[in-house]
Amino acid sequence: MTTPVAAQPPSKLSLAGLTRAGVADSLRGIGLPEGDIRMRAAQLWHWIYFRGASQFDQMLNVSKAMRAQLADAFALSLPEIVEEQLSADGTRKWLLRLPPVDAFDKGAEVECVYIPESDRGTLCVSSQVGCTLNCSFCHTGTQKLVRNLTTAEIVGQLMVARRRLGDFPGGVRPDDDGLIPSGEGARAVSNIVFMGMGEPLYNFENVRDAVDVMADGDGLSLSRRRITVSTSGVIPQIERLGAECGPMLAISLHAVRDDLRNELVPLNKKYPIDVLLQACRDYPGASNARRITFEYVMLKGVNDSPAEARELVRLLKGLPAKINLIPFNPWPGAPYECSDWPVIERFSDIVFSAGYASPVRTPRGRDILAACGQLKSESEKLRASVRMAMGG
Repeated sequence: MTTPVAAQPPSKLSLAGLTRAGVADSLRGIGLPEGDIRMRAAQLWHWIYFRGASQFDQMLNVSKAMRAQLADAFALSLPEIVEEQLSADGTRKWLLRLPPVDAFDKGAEVECVYIPESDRGTLCVSSQVGCTLNCSFCHTGTQKLVRNLTTAEIVGQLMVARRRLGDFPGGVRPDDDGLIPSGEGARAVSNIVFMGMGEPLYNFENVRDAVDVMADGDGLSLSRRRITVSTSGVIPQIERLGAECGPMLAISLHAVRDDLRNELVPLNKKYPIDVLLQACRDYPGASNARRITFEYVMLKGVNDSPAEARELVRLLKGLPAKINLIPFNPWPGAPYECSDWPVIERFSDIVFSAGYASPVRTPRGRDILAACGQLKSESEKLRASVRMAMGG
């Protein structure tokens, strides 16, 4: 039996996904004169993030000798697509393999999901490999935390999606029967939500820096009002998020009573609902034009009664808020069922009548294991079964 060879960290640093400071420091590290670094960093930034260059030879306004020096020292590699699934509704889900960060890293995998709608294309990105929160309705909660993603690995998910969807200048979009938003000036990926694997605010610095890279007007150029960071309620970091990078805020709420939220979102035991809502009231920049989104997964017979809808309205009184009602996306072995549609509609009507926007998020990608973490789990199970069949 052959002993598997451990994955090795890449021999060259990839510049794709780095911050401006990271690009500049990398150039400094190969001995570029300090007076040239700002200009060269700006050139690289344009080619990497605006044009989506995958090779240094594509950088036509960089001298041939400089391109050779860059190619000798660096790469422009991105996370590898291990598996891609396309739903009948146009949702795309990618399982991405990350390069090992050291000799002990076997090469982690994360998921990101692209959700096209008529007026936008939303990319759901991950911030951690696994999660520590153990939310009882979330499939990622069944997977142990492996590590935080780096800034480059978070940004890399957006870059993978843009390359795959032909979303950089000159790119060719896949034949998708018109499911990707189109038209003059339309971007396939127009919105980012940090709602994939992991708790973003437990990886604060890397998420903050990733938002800055995504929002940089000379590169990927996404409006901060189109970048939403969702948290289960890591109170100490919520104020910092608004003050230091200013994306839209979403709260994974799901219950109106502490006893129930303790079960659904165990972090509530540390930061109960009243403390969480005060942090939302204090969130820098929150206003009627920049409303906080409260996510509420609809669980049959658990949190979906009219009384709970009315209590939700009472709790959010005075907050610039909108409420996303999310039909539960079941996964194998899940302890919950999705609320019946008439129940969801009645809940929504109560919230809407109180003056809050309460869209019901259309279930997407159920035919491709679109509940967060499912594709990674199924991939791991398949590889385990193959190893067992091979006797190792």
